[in-house]
Amino acid sequence: DWKYRHAGLMALSAIGEGCHQQMEGILNEIVNFVLLFLQDPHPRVRYAACNAVGQMATDFAPGFQKKFHEKASTALLQTMEDQGSQRVQAHAAAALINFTEDCPKSLLIPYLDNLVKHLHSIMVIKLQELIQKGTKLVLEQVVTSIASVADTVEEKFVPYYDLFMPSLKHIVENAVQKELRLLRGKTIECISLIGLAVGKEKFMQDASDVMQLLLKTQTDFSDLEDDDPQISYMISAWARMCKILGKEFQQYLPVVMGPLMKTASIKPEVALLDTQDMENMSDDDGWEFVSIGDQQSFGIKTAGLEEKATACQMLVCYAKELKEGFVEYTEQVVKLMVPLLKFYFHDDILLTNSTSMPLLLECARVRGPEYLTQMWHFMCDALIKAIGTEPESDVLSEIMHSFAKCIEVMGDGCLNNEHFEELGGILKEKLEEHFKNQELRQVKRQDEDYDEQVEESLQDEDDSDVYILTKVSDILHSIFSSYKEKVLPWFERLLPLIVNLICPHRPWPDRQWGLCIFDDVVEHCSPASFKYAEYFLRPMLEAVCDSSPEVRQAAAYGVGVIAQFGGDSYRPVCPEALPLLVRVIQSPDAKAKENVNATENCISAIGKIMKFKPDCINVEEVLPHWLSWLPLHEDKEEAVHTFNYLCDLLESNNPIVLGPNNSNLPRILGIIADGEIHEAIKHEDPCTKRLANVVRQVQTSGGLWTECISQLNADQQAAIQELLNSA
Repeated sequence: DWKYRHAGLMALSAIGEGCHQQMEGILNEIVNFVLLFLQDPHPRVRYAACNAVGQMATDFAPGFQKKFHEKASTALLQTMEDQGSQRVQAHAAAALINFTEDCPKSLLIPYLDNLVKHLHSIMVIKLQELIQKGTKLVLEQVVTSIASVADTVEEKFVPYYDLFMPSLKHIVENAVQKELRLLRGKTIECISLIGLAVGKEKFMQDASDVMQLLLKTQTDFSDLEDDDPQISYMISAWARMCKILGKEFQQYLPVVMGPLMKTASIKPEVALLDTQDMENMSDDDGWEFVSIGDQQSFGIKTAGLEEKATACQMLVCYAKELKEGFVEYTEQVVKLMVPLLKFYFHDDILLTNSTSMPLLLECARVRGPEYLTQMWHFMCDALIKAIGTEPESDVLSEIMHSFAKCIEVMGDGCLNNEHFEELGGILKEKLEEHFKNQELRQVKRQDEDYDEQVEESLQDEDDSDVYILTKVSDILHSIFSSYKEKVLPWFERLLPLIVNLICPHRPWPDRQWGLCIFDDVVEHCSPASFKYAEYFLRPMLEAVCDSSPEVRQAAAYGVGVIAQFGGDSYRPVCPEALPLLVRVIQSPDAKAKENVNATENCISAIGKIMKFKPDCINVEEVLPHWLSWLPLHEDKEEAVHTFNYLCDLLESNNPIVLGPNNSNLPRILGIIADGEIHEAIKHEDPCTKRLANVVRQVQTSGGLWTECISQLNADQQAAIQELLNSA
């Protein structure tokens, strides 16, 4: 009986997410078993098998793709050619979308040719069927499959671009009937995703055609019904076109912004009902209820909320991509977004709106400081209030992050005394809450009901608490970097709580973030920071050799900024820190994946001591060791510091670095080449030019150059060439 097979396959689809651990071990048998049913005589069983493959591709990604890429993609392509059932074909295409969305690019490329040819031949057949019989179900999914493949393989899709684009444009031009709205929307999505994948250069040949088609849709359909599926596809397509075209997109804003603002301004229907009325309504789709008290419920109609969220995301995209080109619209967007910081019905809308604030300030900058300050005043109170009242920690952390970014944009003077007063109170509250929550979790661990599951949820709570702590650190960082030592008297009300974070008995994330805050105090408020040294210097030096790599990294970075910014009072720290830093660098597993960032911060800190406090240690003795530890490539910021110091030494012809008769130069070129291979320094960084000049100087020395190059491997030689070409 086919119904049993169908039920079994649908059950397998449903349990993947919840039974992840149990199924993972036997996934091989399950997948081989499920794939057999793609050839079952009954179409509904084949449909259920497609469903199971698609669901597992999502639930077990990317492991599923790594293990079964060949079997799964081949089987699904065969099933897509199953002319016996449109629904099975469409569902196989849907499963292929799930598969490619989470498939690593490198795994898809070997099958790309075969995959694309199959998709193209199916698309051609289905396009004929649409014209002859009006059937569209499979074509809708195939178009999305093509989009998903292009999105995954990116520039590797270029050779197939001309195969698809004419047909896709044809669909958008001609599929104008009401029943083809979804197909048209999906095709618009597909075109814009292919454009993004292949890049501006290839897409430019069709860009203006596509823009005209989109504009026509926008104006023809200015009376689109509110639930028209094309609206959300159009909105997303515009945003992708903006990413592809960059500044050239600005000319289209007048057409795009109307519908976008309309959608972003949707006001949801809300109702306050007693329980009896609610029961009568709950059958009516699209309402969600939250009970408040015994007898009453608050209801919101969710239709339109997803579109509202998408529209808000697009506004953020335009602000980000177009910057000052978006300035005409910043005022109306800010007036829309700021009140939505209290929009508790939909987390995505809250998240998007908080993200938009610093971007909108960036856009408004071109209008001059007065306009910018007015806009900031409109936002600032709302952001601080939201930090104090937002209940969801995911949303709260995003709002805090945005607030920190805004302060970085606005700089010194952006907060008045009332703001500081309110913010200080809120941050103090967050830190006190952090300690209280930790104590409560410890109490729960002593409870008789305590087990693995309880521990798992306590861990989750702990993670989100720590994430909020990182955002407290972000806000303090932006305040210190803007206000410098002027802000220290205000900081003192938080000082006891920050000192508590770095006590030896606290969990490692507390100590890591506590040290990061003191690192900022030293970096931005020195030499005045020394008056707090009694609270943090000992813990910082002890933390250099801590068992947690994250704590070691924060402590080593701290030693580096003490050397660079600390001033004379901190001089005794350098000789004391040196042997501790060396111990970390020379430990056997210093370069292991989890330790490498801490180790590189130790190497960088020693470089900073030699550069900024050379009379505190014996530089001649330390320098050869330091050279042997280079290059850094994981921590990009510290890599720039070390390469700049290396350039200082080379440009001043330091005899220890060059070695007798320049014998160290091959090794130096090797360090520079490895830095280039690991992309340790961005090409636009001034340091790249300095490194290239060093290489050019060696180039002019004839025999020495030949000797240096002969000691580099092929990759290193290519990297040196790449460096010279770029600078």
